[in-house]
Order: sequence, then structure tokens, then C-alpha cells
Amino acid sequence: MKKVFAIIICLSAGIMSSAAQVQFVGHRGASYIAPENTLSSAKLAWELNADGVEIDIYYTADNKVIVLHDGSTKRTSGGQADYAPKDVKASVLRTLDMGKWKAPEYAGEKIPFLSEELKLIPKDKSKYLVIEIKTGPEILPAMAKALKKGKRLDQCKFISFNWNSIVETKKMYPNNACYWLSAAKNGLLDKLDEVKAAGLDGVDLEQSLITKEVMDKCSKLGLDVWVWTVDNPESAKRCAALGVSSITTNRPGWLREQLK
Repeated sequence: MKKVFAIIICLSAGIMSSAAQVQFVGHRGASYIAPENTLSSAKLAWELNADGVEIDIYYTADNKVIVLHDGSTKRTSGGQADYAPKDVKASVLRTLDMGKWKAPEYAGEKIPFLSEELKLIPKDKSKYLVIEIKTGPEILPAMAKALKKGKRLDQCKFISFNWNSIVETKKMYPNNACYWLSAAKNGLLDKLDEVKAAGLDGVDLEQSLITKEVMDKCSKLGLDVWVWTVDNPESAKRCAALGVSSITTNRPGWLREQLK
């Protein structure tokens, strides 16, 4: 019986140790509370002591880089307009109210520019902005211009489902962490070899893909592993125990407290 208790204690200690080391990234900011991908959402995530804030970027008809998750403004504008970013100028897109659908106190929130998000990054160099590239590589020149203007490149990390986008980003910014995003189980283990060969830093996987087999192969290849989007403490503990280094969550402050 003592041996059983000792094993349980050791396992629990391992989970607590992993949970203490994992970092928490606010998914589109602190989007459980504030309207996603707005400046208010990012500010709140930083106030809640998130290690990082994740945002999504598109480019507009006049080649401005904006922060938006969907390929349309319909959902997060509360149905005000169904604009595709690349077909509309930034000045038009920024007339939309992206906050009042969430709560009255957020009325008047505009679609942010990437440059505005960069200004919000804390001076603490351990904090970072995770930029998800939602398009193909054609956005990269405009993104590079915004990053140069923002002067916070050293605190930026990049993710994308688009293979060409993330590979080209790594070539442009070899000193910045770049992760391939995936929610696809089929072919994942083979794809990890391509991730390594492309010089990427790791993978950012949907939580159901985090298994011992995947983690073991990533460890063997020297690839870092992030996970998204986790709001359940038990799921977070499972992923932390398996060795992920970062958890993307809609509730960064709350989830950190649950894992203490």
C-alpha cells in the first residue's frame, strides 16, 4: 500500500512540476471575457499576466495588416457587414463596431492594426505576441513593414496552418520562433519530419492530437510543442504532464490559477 501511495505522490508531483513550467497564451487575447482580437482583449490578457497573447492577421485592399480571425467580418461585427478583408480598405473595415456583440462596455472597439497590437506588448522581454498568419505568403511584405515600424520583432513568435507561409516566415526571421499549426491527425507523425527539415521550431497542435506517441517523436526530433485551445483544467493538466511548453486558452489568468 505504501508503494502505491508513493507512486501516486510521484505522479502528482510530476504533473504539478509540468504545470508550473508551462506557459499560458491568451487566445485572441482574454477572449472569454473581452471581444476577441480587439485591443481590449489583448490588454486584459496582459493584465491577467498571460505569458503571451495570440492574434490573427489578414491584409486589406490597401495592404494594411489587421487583426481578425475569420475571413469575413460578419460574425465578430455582430452581423453589421460581411466584408472579406482583402476586398475592402482598412478605413472602411475600421468603421465596424467589433465589441458591442460581446457586452455593452466594449461598444466602439475597432478592428486593430498589427502595429497597434505591437505597442501593447509589455516591456518585460519574457512576454511575447503570437502572430497567426491566416493567409498565404502574399501577406509577408506588408507584415514585415508593420513589424519594422513597430520595433518589437524580438518579442514576436509566428504560427500558421499555411505551410508556405510559416516556412517563408522562418526564412525571413530565422531568429524568431515559428510553429506549424495543425488539427489533422492523419499523416501528422510523418509531417513532423518535414517540420524538422524546414527548420521550424515546433508545432502548435489541437489538444486531441497531444499523445505520448506524438510527444515522443517531437522530443526525438527536438521540436517544441504548443497546444490549443484549452479551457478545461483537466485537459490542461494532461497536456502539461505530457510535456507541452505552452497552452493557448481563452482564459489565461483563470486557467493558470486552476493548475497551481
